[in-house]
Amino acid sequence: MTATNGPLRLGFVPANRGFFSSKLAAEMRGKTIEALQALGAEVVVPDTEQTEVGSVQNLDEAIVAGRLMREADVDGIVVGAVNFGDEQSAAWAVREARLDVPVFIYGCQEEAVLSRTMSRRDSFCGLLSIGEALRQVGVKYSVGSRPILYPSDPAFADDMRWFMGVCRVVNGLRRARYGQVGARPEDFWTCRFDEKQLQRLGATTVVVDLSEALAGANAFADDDPDVLTLIESIRGYADVGTTPDPVLGKLARFELFLRRFAERNRLDALAVQCWTSIQANYGSCSCLAMSRLGDEGIPSACEADVLGTLSMHALQLAGGTPAALADWNNLHNEDDELVNVWHCGVFPAAFTSRRPKIGVQEIIAGSGAAEYEDSIGTVEFVADPGALTLSRVTQDPDGSWKAVIVEGALEDNPADTFGSYGWCRIPDLQGLYRDVLLRHFPHHVAITKGHCGNVLWEAFGNYLGFQVYHAGQAVPGAYTPVRPFAHAEASLPALA
Repeated sequence: MTATNGPLRLGFVPANRGFFSSKLAAEMRGKTIEALQALGAEVVVPDTEQTEVGSVQNLDEAIVAGRLMREADVDGIVVGAVNFGDEQSAAWAVREARLDVPVFIYGCQEEAVLSRTMSRRDSFCGLLSIGEALRQVGVKYSVGSRPILYPSDPAFADDMRWFMGVCRVVNGLRRARYGQVGARPEDFWTCRFDEKQLQRLGATTVVVDLSEALAGANAFADDDPDVLTLIESIRGYADVGTTPDPVLGKLARFELFLRRFAERNRLDALAVQCWTSIQANYGSCSCLAMSRLGDEGIPSACEADVLGTLSMHALQLAGGTPAALADWNNLHNEDDELVNVWHCGVFPAAFTSRRPKIGVQEIIAGSGAAEYEDSIGTVEFVADPGALTLSRVTQDPDGSWKAVIVEGALEDNPADTFGSYGWCRIPDLQGLYRDVLLRHFPHHVAITKGHCGNVLWEAFGNYLGFQVYHAGQAVPGAYTPVRPFAHAEASLPALA
């Protein structure tokens, strides 16, 4: 399973050039290591016994650095022009690592205003050569908001937090394992996906038939200690109200099956056939188990929507907080920039500071698709106000990938419904909605608290090769939220 907030291992290539000051190079090498470690990263870099002042300035030193990073299986590589830097050895170190991971490049600022007598770095010039050398060997790289700076600058820490998020998303999706529990509902073509194309991206789907899941859940005894423990945990997670004890037992047994299925197959996330077979053949909803797993960092998508699972997983990796899958459900009748992001009752409790309650799947029970007593197990609450990032990944008919990214804000509103939901303000929502329609994104959208669109933009667009869309994109290659969340006057690229 992919760690969301665990320590990252970053390779560091301090790019040196022999006729510039090794003393200045060594100082910036040390300052960079300190800055990365302060952010919780494990730094893999040559020591001073392996290369000149622990830097990289020729082929032999590039091979040493590359092998160190390869053997450590680093999650990303930082290339720093600690002076002008030797572009060939910097690029060769990355190539020698033989790791398809994100790369970040930066240059170090001069110590003082330029004068004839000072020791100078000239990294402003050298970084351009390093970037060109990386391009020539086929390496994609990222550049921060301030390409030339001191590693001790706050901007460097901000840029590295962003880059570390990019590393988590790229590596997490390429190595992901998603559990698909049951088939998508027949009515939902929107949940179709190409499993082979997903595997080429890097994510593996592990499939179990819903009948096997229900049989597995039913095989647990009522007095199984793990079942009893989960029942008590459920009582702490939500207000169970008048939920009958036999239903609580069913909810706990199904959750226990999902937990063991995920553990056995080392799954990062799940997609579950949540209606109507489970209500008819088992007698409860799957929502509670999915909400609780999501709250613990295993995103769980409704309606066996595997690409919704991927979207949730990416958001969780980018933002470091639990993700949910919602419907673009309702436009507020009195406010064209307010959308109800809703689902039947499956959001993780991390979205609210209030106590959730167990409810009934009103649509299924009310329509007669299942009995009322067989439709218990949703998680009901209204999400707290605050920043929200929304994203959806999908496939085009030719197999190519694309994503939409939106930043907005949840806010309180008296409009009321059942399930778990929130009212999200998105500037020019109607324009965004039109783009979602014309660019063929489905009705499910993943959400997470906070704003992390910049991370997704870089991970999806630069490293994973997605076509990335956002109504607020103003500067190519940089996510540019304005006014005040995400929308700019610049339109999307012209429709094909």
